[in-house]
Amino acid sequence: MTVRRDARAAVRRRAAAAAGALLASVAAVVAVACPAQATGYRYWSFWEHGGTGWTFAQTGPASATPADGAVEGWRFAVSADSSAAVTPRGTAAFAAICAGTPAARGRKRVALVVDYGTAADADGGTAPPRERTGCASLAPDATAADALAAVAKPLRYDSSGLVCAISGYPAAGCGEQVSGHGTTAAAAAGRHGGSPSVGLYAGIGVVVVLGAAAGWQVRRRRER
Repeated sequence: MTVRRDARAAVRRRAAAAAGALLASVAAVVAVACPAQATGYRYWSFWEHGGTGWTFAQTGPASATPADGAVEGWRFAVSADSSAAVTPRGTAAFAAICAGTPAARGRKRVALVVDYGTAADADGGTAPPRERTGCASLAPDATAADALAAVAKPLRYDSSGLVCAISGYPAAGCGEQVSGHGTTAAAAAGRHGGSPSVGLYAGIGVVVVLGAAAGWQVRRRRER
């Protein structure tokens, strides 16, 4: 009797292991076929260049007072938060951007890179303007907002001071929430004529076959 009980216990352990493996396989298939849908925001992000690369600005443009020779950047894009924000493209060399703006006593020069983003980031997929650079000649106490206004008018702000548009772009909207970063099951169904993708069915099929095989092995051990 002891031997039979031990055999039955071993069978139960194998069945539990098979069930665990089956659940893990199902989870893996679902994760691949239906990744989570992220939420992002469409907005202008503010950057500072330290000579080796862009850093997301820690203060707003109205509070930041750049020094003479500073390089600042703006990028329009859709991102979830500052850690996922996209940096400006194009040259970020102060000497190149401000080559045509001579230094003047009692003034400071600030170089700016304005990147209007891509059609994928635009509302409705419209073609954005090409990225541009400019050199602002300012009073020593001028802010980053002053520098932007000097080279990229007209600007549009919301009631909280958030930059909504630079050089009139975009024409509407301000930091609006954008869903759909990541493929959901519904999105996949829409792209495949209203049904889940073939890959999803194939993955589930493999899991079902593996589960059936595990169950058959457990039943055989029970019959012995």
